[in-house]
Amino acid sequence: MRNTRPIELRKLMPFQAQSSRKYRTSDSIHSDEDPLIDEELGESAPLTGPSDSPQPRRRTTNNRRRKKRTFPWPFGNSTRKQNPRTIPLHADDKQKKYAPNIIVNQKYNIITFLPIVLFEQFVVFFNLYFLLVALSQFVPALKIGYIFTYFGPLCFVLLVTISKEAMDDFQRHKRDKEANSQLYQSLTSDGFRSIPSSKIRVGDMIVIQKDQRIPADMILLRTTEDSGSCFIRTDQLDGETDWKLRLAVPSLQRLSSDDALNVVRGDIYADAPHKDIHSFVGTFTHVDEDTGIEQMEPLGVENTLWTNTVLASGTAIGFVIYTGKDTRAVMNTNHPKTKVGLIDREINRLAKITNYLGKINKILFIVTLAMSVAMVGLNGFHGLWYIYVFRFLILFSSIIPISLRVNLDMGKTVYARQIEKDSEIEGTIVRTSTLPEELGRIGYLLSDKTGTLTKNDMELKKLHMGTMSYSLDTMDEIMSHLATAFAENESALIQTGPGVVGMSGKGRRNIASRVKEIVQALALCHNVTPVISDVGDITYQASSPDEVAIVKWTEQMGLTLVGRDVNKIQLRVEASGDTLEYDILHIFPFTSETKRMGIIIRDRQTQEVTFYEKGADVVMSGIVQYNDWLDEECGNMAREGLRTLVVAKKRLSEEMYEDFKKKYHEAELSIHDRNARKQAVIEEVLETELELLGLTGVEDKLQDGVKNTLEILRNAGLRIWMLTGDKIETATCIAVSSKLVSRNQNIHQISKLKVPVEVLNELDNLRSKVDCCLVIDGESLQLCLDHFQDEFIDVATMLPAVVCCRCSPTQKAEITRLIKEYTQKRVLSIGDGGNDVSMIQAANVGMYKTNFDLYYFSCVGIVGKEGRQASLAADFSVTQFSHLTKLMLWHGRNSYKRSAKLSQFVIHRGLIISVMQAVFSALFYFAPIALYQGMLVVGYATVYTMAPVFSLVLDQDVSEEIALLYPELYKELTKGRSLSFRTFFTWLLISVYQGGAIMILSIILFEEEFIHIVSISFTALILNELLMVALEINTWHRVMVISEIVTVLIYIGSMWLLPTYFDMSFILTGRFVWKVAVITAVSSLPLYVAKIIKRRYAPPSYTKLT
Repeated sequence: MRNTRPIELRKLMPFQAQSSRKYRTSDSIHSDEDPLIDEELGESAPLTGPSDSPQPRRRTTNNRRRKKRTFPWPFGNSTRKQNPRTIPLHADDKQKKYAPNIIVNQKYNIITFLPIVLFEQFVVFFNLYFLLVALSQFVPALKIGYIFTYFGPLCFVLLVTISKEAMDDFQRHKRDKEANSQLYQSLTSDGFRSIPSSKIRVGDMIVIQKDQRIPADMILLRTTEDSGSCFIRTDQLDGETDWKLRLAVPSLQRLSSDDALNVVRGDIYADAPHKDIHSFVGTFTHVDEDTGIEQMEPLGVENTLWTNTVLASGTAIGFVIYTGKDTRAVMNTNHPKTKVGLIDREINRLAKITNYLGKINKILFIVTLAMSVAMVGLNGFHGLWYIYVFRFLILFSSIIPISLRVNLDMGKTVYARQIEKDSEIEGTIVRTSTLPEELGRIGYLLSDKTGTLTKNDMELKKLHMGTMSYSLDTMDEIMSHLATAFAENESALIQTGPGVVGMSGKGRRNIASRVKEIVQALALCHNVTPVISDVGDITYQASSPDEVAIVKWTEQMGLTLVGRDVNKIQLRVEASGDTLEYDILHIFPFTSETKRMGIIIRDRQTQEVTFYEKGADVVMSGIVQYNDWLDEECGNMAREGLRTLVVAKKRLSEEMYEDFKKKYHEAELSIHDRNARKQAVIEEVLETELELLGLTGVEDKLQDGVKNTLEILRNAGLRIWMLTGDKIETATCIAVSSKLVSRNQNIHQISKLKVPVEVLNELDNLRSKVDCCLVIDGESLQLCLDHFQDEFIDVATMLPAVVCCRCSPTQKAEITRLIKEYTQKRVLSIGDGGNDVSMIQAANVGMYKTNFDLYYFSCVGIVGKEGRQASLAADFSVTQFSHLTKLMLWHGRNSYKRSAKLSQFVIHRGLIISVMQAVFSALFYFAPIALYQGMLVVGYATVYTMAPVFSLVLDQDVSEEIALLYPELYKELTKGRSLSFRTFFTWLLISVYQGGAIMILSIILFEEEFIHIVSISFTALILNELLMVALEINTWHRVMVISEIVTVLIYIGSMWLLPTYFDMSFILTGRFVWKVAVITAVSSLPLYVAKIIKRRYAPPSYTKLT
């Protein structure tokens, strides 16, 4: 293996919650964005206090929810019990025991493709109905016209859909094949050999090169770094962009060469496969060759390399412990439900009949059936009347437009393309192309705070030390004190006087000494690793932007982090140029349960051992020595919108440290409850009577344009909720500064509720405050959801703004679902981190905010520095929160209006020809005889009308400037008036009038040329449809003009090509032309007149602005 420069890293030894309950641990990058409720178990701490408090009362609607049936899908993932495993370093049966390491993202294979795709297609009512109609043509009594007339359109629609599905699955197959065939080096007794990723098995030793993807879950055995460490990038797994640091097994790292691994005898114990990427319990047991004694070394998450992470430094050898379905990456793969837009549901209600007519869900089928029965009934139900009913059902089948789905899907593709090509919202990506029109129907906006409303770009703004406080304008004093403290001897920093003992531990330290201690603590207590470029510039890598901000601040103050590895930290004093070195004895990273991190270091110069710790005030206040200022100052900083961290320390004697080391090692070797035992040792030995050094306040800057965006969206009628894990004071301050709370709007705060009675009192007080902003903490929120869910949602959804603080991912998702179910409004959720995934998936529209600079070429989702996981669950991705304005007010408006108009016009196109068929049959003694057959039926919905009708996707009722200038116009969209039963019945009446007028006038005016009734009426029908398209257009586009002209030319040209239907000697006469013109004018001119009158006396709201 090649040698590389040692790279610094951190050692991961996570704290654990003191509770005996098992919680999921996580290396969240925000100290304030962590769950108070376990995300997987959905558990929370007891909130009710006394045991005799009322039992939780759930929404009755939840209890009545229908349980979904699950079918044994033969090619689905089977559920099997997972067990711990002990794997010898050199196993012979590793090929058989465990899951193969194959990546399978394909939905189908050669055998299952057609059955599954056809099943999915014929679940759609449109397709099933037309299949039955087409099959009926094989029954002689039901046969009407040519069979291809019915199978042609159906086959075309199925061909388009199946081809698209096949292409998508083929692309998935190619990606799977590429990933499975990637070659890796495997270390065997015969040396190194290349094997593809799909052939890797549990027990293999795999060599991973720099920038290579980890193919399976592994234990890190050795690295090329002398310290036994390496960096990995985990953005594809947990969404965090910063590098993580991993450690090799110490005894194996000390081996003389890689080949020595082949002679080591031992085994690795690994706990059962599970989803938690931040937790692992294992041991490495081997026999020491020198002493012959069996030794056991603990293995934790710091020794693992998870699948889909990337090695960022050096070269490593890993031992495979989980493969395929057992890997963390596969077990965490989400399969969210397919989201269906509201407009699709509304169209479906107009498509077919349901179990009961009260819903009027499938009205088009009712119309078809009613017309068929009416035609037979008017003839007296004579003879084989039921056969006639079926024949009329076939004749009127065009009422149910099979092409509607294709038109809408193509339209949505156009909308998605327009969004992605908009230069003003560059970087926006549409992941779910079926939902663009949903952006025009949003009633509630649910947003994360950190990284979404704020930049996740931290800057230390304040430092408070009890009797002293420093802000940006006085930071130069800290630099001066720090230089003084390092320049003088420690004895000079002790102020002595009459009656004061001049001893280091008891003397009253001056300001410079205290400043030095807290700056030194901040420079040491972190998980930041410096990376020095070729030109000598220092950049920092860490999983938390808070820590990077603090380390940058210590650099500005004159104490720079210049080096770090697993064993030591190096600081440079800028004033003198001296380098200070410290040994890292233990490090305890931040977790969501402990909300604090600590480090034990030894000063190489003085040999003093010190435990430093920093964390959230809610936990640190009970650990540090008594003081009378911490709680007050934390509140003051939070009200300024600053994120607070409490810093403390404790000096350890050698005896105390050795005692801790012994107890902690014993806890590390335990298999059961390892983390809990380790945490118990930390709390018993270290976390007692810590000396409080100070309090830091870090500012998270607002995103560009957030204030203006929130104000515009509020004016557009949206009710905005901010769901954050931050403390209540900080969240309130951000709500005010971001204009989430409008001017002169009161803030009603609910916090620290313990019993249900208090909830009722607060809700009663809130009912009278309809124009205030509610701010509620997570504990009180959970109490509301447990006991008074209906009452809380009823009140909260009426408020213009709500801020939920200390909110867990589970609570975020639950609130999203409740708002959807209770209000029946469309909900948009936007976030930028892994803790927002559940909220994004639960919403009607999930949006992820990305960081454009980091992810423009690789990911979608708002894009924030928290990573990619949320982006993979999102329907849309934006690079700026401010892009919501144009997405919703302009693109959302256009997508919804266009889809509504397109769908209704396609339905009208089928209704009018069916009405003409009904009139024709009625005039001929209600005989079920087809008016149009063959190419006329096929061409009517395709070459003769499709282009002009589809060009409606380019229409716009108002200009972009007006839509953005007057956000109040958006309120009209949320009412759903563009596509409703009212508009449907309006188009139904139009179809009845136009179809009847064309057919009756064709018969009256062409009584002598009755044999030409087909060409006469069909020509008038086509011209009528083209004029109707022109009537519906608000803003002409050149594509619309071209489609109208080209369609007319195609129709005229087809008359020569279809002599069966068109007699050109008759069509070229003057009588044909003027009489067709009269019929077309009678059918369409009244609608033009009605439109002019309506615009004059009842104009749309937007016309008043143009």
